[in-house]
Amino acid sequence: MTTSTGTPVSAPTTTAAVNGRVVALAHNAARALLEGVLERHGLTFRQSVTLRVVAVAGGSIATDALVRDVTGSLKVDESVVRGVVEELTAARLLAADPAEGAGLRLTDAGRELHERTTAESAEITARLYAGVPAEDLAVAGRVLALVTERANAELAANG
Repeated sequence: MTTSTGTPVSAPTTTAAVNGRVVALAHNAARALLEGVLERHGLTFRQSVTLRVVAVAGGSIATDALVRDVTGSLKVDESVVRGVVEELTAARLLAADPAEGAGLRLTDAGRELHERTTAESAEITARLYAGVPAEDLAVAGRVLALVTERANAELAANG
């Protein structure tokens, strides 16, 4: 079996136990597809995550809350996220929001770009999850949420 680009695809293993390698392989494969979408629109993964946080917050958010959320999601240093915010501001995808005080808002261009990349990514996601029973998705979601919670607790204890 091959992908639309001719890349060989190994047959799915239905008996694979969930472990770090299985999760990482799924994450990396899906992220590669997402990054293809983002690259076509001139965005990096970190920029996309940052725009999403602002969009989910209703289009406007306090800068410190934005940095905290993205830092926690991506597990990167705060200075990296502040650099991403500067990039998005320089690209006029984010702008100062006087209503938020020390906050930021999506510009019209930022909102449109976020909506476009989200729609394209949703099409890919729909294909990837097509035919997977809802019960299996629910179990996988619970397991991954628990693993994330435990990993975050260990990071906090070691940080």
